[in-house]
Amino acid sequence: MKRLFFTLMALSAIALSYAAKPKYVFVFVGDGMGMGHVMAAETYNRTVLGNDENILMMRFPVASLAMTYSADSPVTDSAAAGTALATGFKTKNSMVGMSPDTVAVESVSHELKEKFGYGVGIVTSVCYDDATPATHFAHQANRGMYEEINRDGACSGFDFIAGANTSARNDGEKAGRIFDEYRKNGYTVINGLGSRNELEAGDKILLTAPYEDKAAQIGYTIDSIQGAATLPQLTRLCLGHLMKVSPDKFFMMVEAGNIDHAAHGNDGGAVVKEILNFQEAIQVAYDFYLRHPKETLIVVTADHDTGGMTVGVDKGPSRPVLKNIDYQRISKERFSDVCVAEGGNTWQEMKSLLSEKLGFWSHIPVDEVEEARMLECYGRMKAKAAGTQKTLYKDFNEFTAVVFDILNHKTGLGFTTFSHTGNPVPVFAVGVGCGAFSDLNNNIEIPQKIRKLTGLAD
Repeated sequence: MKRLFFTLMALSAIALSYAAKPKYVFVFVGDGMGMGHVMAAETYNRTVLGNDENILMMRFPVASLAMTYSADSPVTDSAAAGTALATGFKTKNSMVGMSPDTVAVESVSHELKEKFGYGVGIVTSVCYDDATPATHFAHQANRGMYEEINRDGACSGFDFIAGANTSARNDGEKAGRIFDEYRKNGYTVINGLGSRNELEAGDKILLTAPYEDKAAQIGYTIDSIQGAATLPQLTRLCLGHLMKVSPDKFFMMVEAGNIDHAAHGNDGGAVVKEILNFQEAIQVAYDFYLRHPKETLIVVTADHDTGGMTVGVDKGPSRPVLKNIDYQRISKERFSDVCVAEGGNTWQEMKSLLSEKLGFWSHIPVDEVEEARMLECYGRMKAKAAGTQKTLYKDFNEFTAVVFDILNHKTGLGFTTFSHTGNPVPVFAVGVGCGAFSDLNNNIEIPQKIRKLTGLAD
């Protein structure tokens, strides 16, 4: 009966989708989220959580794909892909809000604000001035030009910008100048989730919610960091602010950046938990859509695929065992630091840590060959002779790399790379105009279609 209900809802949604222009536009970007990542989360949802219904975005009436190549490579980076999704123009890798010949190109969010007076909110679980969010307000030749990117952000007039700390956080003097620039342009700058008085203090908010000063993201869901911000929380805060300052029309972009961070590290369990957390953020918008079905459009997609994730691995379990994810209580990034600090002086003490944090031996069987492989690397780590696994956001000690390789394999989750791939990414949509996204999309077509639906283009 539920399936019939959602089928009828889907048909009704598509029929209504051409009836009016959307007043409220939500674009959700799962950074690095390929179909393998989505299917891993959906498989966990079905086989472990026991849900008959698919995860929320897979229940939307439109499900399609988008190609992600950049102007200079079959494999894009986040800057070029973010520019494509924000502006509708291809550019070279590393470029933000510019064409390949360094001409500024405007984002849909900026045009909606300037031409139609839409409120605009930008939310991410990574640094708010990282590549994907920056493409909505900045025009710079390189994604690493953080001070210049933030000058553009301070002048954007966007109503709400939130994420982890600035990417220039390790340079205190530069970070100070950056935040002062926002204040000079009328922003209330808040560190942390903010009190009600702080959030109501100004019409323009810059909110940074780092769980530690050096972190480039707000913390992994799987780490359950007490007091840390979450993407659903930031999404609610943004929506609440936009309803205060621009209740009649607004645009929101919400990026689940931690999916990409976990995928770069080939941390399968963390990827699944980040996508489920992403679903909670999407639920915030979907609840709003249910109250405003004839005025709201929600589009969910990704900038690129990271890691080439698969459900099923060579010589792995014939039936992937995603229940193992429930025994993983720490991200690969945190484990890499903790195992050195808390691993103890003996292998038995390290085994206790592996049991407590990852479920090895206590819930996940470990054979003699696997234990010998870990023990050998543990010995090299203790002797300070271990190698390093280098990835974009974190260099992992060799012991951690082997431990998580074994964990992924026993779970039945695989990766082909620590980098991006040229694989297509999913597109899901619901609401006013959602039918426009039902064909195979080039990523630049997503903002182009939003332009047409909102009246920015004929």
